[in-house]
Amino acid sequence: MDRSFSTKLSLCMLFFSSYPLLAKTPQPPALVLASDYQQGLDLQDYWVCEKYDGVRAYWDGKQLFSRAGHVINLPSALSEQLPEVAVDGELWLGRGQFSDLVSLIKQQDVNLNKWQQVQFVVFDLPNYPGPYQQRYRHLQTLSSASEFMRVPVYRAYPGRPKLEQQLAKISAEGGEGLMLRDPKSMYLPTRSNALIKYKSYQDAEAKVIAYSDGKGKYRGMLGALVVQDQQGRQFKIGSGLSDQLRADPPPIGSLVEYRYNGLTEHGKPRFARFVRVHQTL
Repeated sequence: MDRSFSTKLSLCMLFFSSYPLLAKTPQPPALVLASDYQQGLDLQDYWVCEKYDGVRAYWDGKQLFSRAGHVINLPSALSEQLPEVAVDGELWLGRGQFSDLVSLIKQQDVNLNKWQQVQFVVFDLPNYPGPYQQRYRHLQTLSSASEFMRVPVYRAYPGRPKLEQQLAKISAEGGEGLMLRDPKSMYLPTRSNALIKYKSYQDAEAKVIAYSDGKGKYRGMLGALVVQDQQGRQFKIGSGLSDQLRADPPPIGSLVEYRYNGLTEHGKPRFARFVRVHQTL
């Protein structure tokens, strides 16, 4: 056999033998992303609802995917309640139950009993034409026959003072904050003011690059995480760490989520506090 032909044949076989692996590489769905509220933005025409602390999920009409493009296995009794069209939403277990929800999803356990309390909060139809107010009405129709699906309840923008009262009430009850939606916006898979997060704090992610030793009662344990954010800023996060995390901190290189209240005069997050290790789903 011709050596060059043999080499080409071997390369071809190698390519096709690895093709299934390449095909399984997760492809993140193109989703609308929310922006943080900016002072002075006119909110007069926006709709307001609670911000759900769940896991973003995209139903393509046949399968459910995470924001990162991983398949989320559902009990058949739940997937059968979903429509044959693409739906953008969030799996939600309840206020303060994010970690339990992530654990359930990672188990890939389709035991219906374990999923009984999970709801699919659906808030958009990526492929449906028209402004959001039309897409929302169609969502209400689609979800009316499903116990698994629910749509958020919106209210008209009540004015800044009442919006602050509403935010304080939701926060006191353990909620994440509020979401503001432009009812005239089209579904554009990018970050814009069509969807706005309105919270009493900002949140972000940063990579753990080092540890700071603890002092006093934390001597011999972790004092703070030294992190670097996407802008290259380095700072410490010591607040919000449990004793368990101080004894067994997140690995160097891992991503953590944190909350903060604006920036200092040096441009670093003010009052940065640890929330959780970032879950890649």
